[in-house]
Amino acid sequence: MSQLILLEQLSKSFGAFSAVDGIDLAVPKGEVLGFLGPNGAGKSTTMKMIAGFLEPTSGRATVAGFDVSKSPVEVKCRLGYMPEGAPSYGDMTPGSFLNFVAQIRGFNGAEKKRRIDETVEKVRLSEVFHQQIETLSKGFKRRVGLAQAMIHDPEILVLDEPTDGLDPNQKHHVRGLIEEMAKDKAIIISTHILEEVEAVCSRAVIIANGKLLADGTPAALIERDPHHNAVVVSVQGDGIDKVREVLSTMGAVEVVAGRANQIRLIGSNSKDVSQVIREKELPIEEIYVEHGTLDNIFRQITAPKGIANA
Repeated sequence: MSQLILLEQLSKSFGAFSAVDGIDLAVPKGEVLGFLGPNGAGKSTTMKMIAGFLEPTSGRATVAGFDVSKSPVEVKCRLGYMPEGAPSYGDMTPGSFLNFVAQIRGFNGAEKKRRIDETVEKVRLSEVFHQQIETLSKGFKRRVGLAQAMIHDPEILVLDEPTDGLDPNQKHHVRGLIEEMAKDKAIIISTHILEEVEAVCSRAVIIANGKLLADGTPAALIERDPHHNAVVVSVQGDGIDKVREVLSTMGAVEVVAGRANQIRLIGSNSKDVSQVIREKELPIEEIYVEHGTLDNIFRQITAPKGIANA
């Protein structure tokens, strides 16, 4: 697959502060990349450099084969960008704003109308098409921002918090739209909603303090959770000490936080644990296998020492 986005030692400093510090990243056609990190990690700054809104301090960003710094117009023709907050003109309507954007993109006449009509249908803006943007809900404003990024059917989409402010039904619709568009595009999504990454992203990266710290499929990242494949047992009555003593011979045992009657066993498999429970006639109510979470991995990678496991 061709790399539609290529970052090589991309860095951005503001005075003495390093917002982005030497990021290397390649995003091919057909991939939806989840861009994760805590507030202030450098996500939005990186996305602004990819879109050509900020000049890198050092390093290089290439979009569809064009250097962002050397060929900004070529890049903007091939890229759709929805920035944080989806800024627009509040006194315009979605209709007039998209008409304005389409004209800037070089569309006129029947082709302009076709693109506006198709985009409005895709993002479901028809009911507010003639309403002033400043009067719209946060969710509708986000959809207007998504519409302007899509209207020229670009090869690359860079979307900063695309479902922020949307209700569950709207989120489901936008996620489906992203999946559909990803077939022939490269898409980067910055989000704080980790379930969204699992739902729509084929790959995820985690950055903190401007550095890229993890890169892999959501499933591969989840496998890095220490609790992935851990066995959890719920104990009847006051038998917790007996169960803990017996199971401690099979692996590391810990009491599940907030659950005084639950024990987590790390380093064994559920089949062996179930067999021991039967043989020893341990007072167990329930047994199940944990699969880890992106939330745990995110905190493990990005939280300061002493806070990640708090």
